[in-house]
Amino acid sequence: MSEKMLSAGQGALFLTALSAVSQLLGFCYRVILSRLVGAEVMGLYQLVMPVCAVIMSLTAVGLTSAVSNLTSQHLALGNRRAADQTLSTCLKLFFLLLLPVGTVVILGSDAISVHLLGDARTQLGLILLIPCVALTGVENCHKHFFYGAGMVRPPAVVELLEQFVRTIAVIVLLVLFLPQYPERVVGLIVMGMVICEVFSSCALAILYRRRRGLLTGQGEAGRVRRRRIFSIALPVGLNALLGNLLSAANSALVPQKLVEGGVDRSAAVSQFGVVCGMTMPMLSLPIVFLGALNLVMMPRLARACALDRPAEARRLISQAISAVSLLTLPCMAFMVVVGPDLGRAMFHQAGVGEYLIPLACVMAMSCGTSVLACALNGVGRQRTVAAISLTGGVVQLGFTLALVPLPGVGMAGYVAGAAVSTALELGLCLWQVVRVTGLAVRPFQWMAAPGLASVLAGLTGNLLFRVLKDSGLAPVPAGLATLVFALVLYLASLQAQGVKAGEVLRLDW
Repeated sequence: MSEKMLSAGQGALFLTALSAVSQLLGFCYRVILSRLVGAEVMGLYQLVMPVCAVIMSLTAVGLTSAVSNLTSQHLALGNRRAADQTLSTCLKLFFLLLLPVGTVVILGSDAISVHLLGDARTQLGLILLIPCVALTGVENCHKHFFYGAGMVRPPAVVELLEQFVRTIAVIVLLVLFLPQYPERVVGLIVMGMVICEVFSSCALAILYRRRRGLLTGQGEAGRVRRRRIFSIALPVGLNALLGNLLSAANSALVPQKLVEGGVDRSAAVSQFGVVCGMTMPMLSLPIVFLGALNLVMMPRLARACALDRPAEARRLISQAISAVSLLTLPCMAFMVVVGPDLGRAMFHQAGVGEYLIPLACVMAMSCGTSVLACALNGVGRQRTVAAISLTGGVVQLGFTLALVPLPGVGMAGYVAGAAVSTALELGLCLWQVVRVTGLAVRPFQWMAAPGLASVLAGLTGNLLFRVLKDSGLAPVPAGLATLVFALVLYLASLQAQGVKAGEVLRLDW
């Protein structure tokens, strides 16, 4: 615990560097996985994973947020003993919650797979999720303790190594046991996840014990500690639960509604797997900085609130919004240009580029929503985030129920719902951040300047990419040349508009 705390900018940069490697490895893992198992199994896997998210939201998500938030506050006030007590209490609460939830999932796995997910082939994956969630909860509690303490290096390095372990474990299992029925293939994938979680949970627990140090401070009374934990964990957990329940409902309903519209069951699962298991992960590849930014921003905001520094909180939020826009918008513009070729090369699926433009817009808005929601959580407005997330999920579900079954609409209805619901959440989050913190809105710096520069770079890059390919250049060198040209044009356009990227992304914020 004596390690020097990094600044928010340095922490974000360090996490981004490791996240870039981790994201690239994860993307390669998904490409290899999709080639080994095919679009249909990827669709089944996408049906199982929202259930994992629901279980995590019932048991761990709120508690990990409490660990990060309260650890930052306790250490800011020099009470290291209270921070240690918070982690211990959250771990106990996690297992108390997981025991009944896990029992229900295991005993009811048959009914859940058939009646809720709409496909009996997901049952084995559901059963194996429980040990995976147990280990993930232990890992995340320790990880968020480190992040709350400003010690970003240990969990970041462990997370990177975890990606290697997961990739190797899943691929080895598939190579050893394929071919198998789709249900068993999904089970093998989840089993590989269990193996990697064994490594990461044990590694972080050991690192925590070694870096625990001397417990100073008076600690905190048990009743007070539990009340403070619940005040953060309940709204955050409820928000995650409702959002993940709606997401799981959407995931389960999309293939069913496609079938109602006349699509074959296997084709419906494949379409869902292409959009949610291939296109969206491909679009998320360049935005590796977002998770790092949120992880270091929330404890910083909690610390600013604990020390009663509202001006510092507003400055941090404003610069985070600027940084996200400055980085996200050009990434999405570039992915729109090269996405179809990249999808065909990586996944051997032509349908990856079908909804690329609207999904890129969804991803860009989702990044803005994420940083604003993190800001609200950091200043103690967890209930507000929960209400906004619930509203967006209900809108998305409404689009799925109304449009996906229509002949000729299908997945386009799901994509339209994602665009409308994300735009609504973005607007509501921005309104609440301004209302709660008194943040001054800067539309030119946040949106207009990077948006116009991204459109210019994207349109010009698209033309250059087509010309280079038509001249006989292979897609990879053509894409790299387009990337360099578009990046230079984007930065020049920002400079012409008076926006200095170096100042926005400086490391001392």
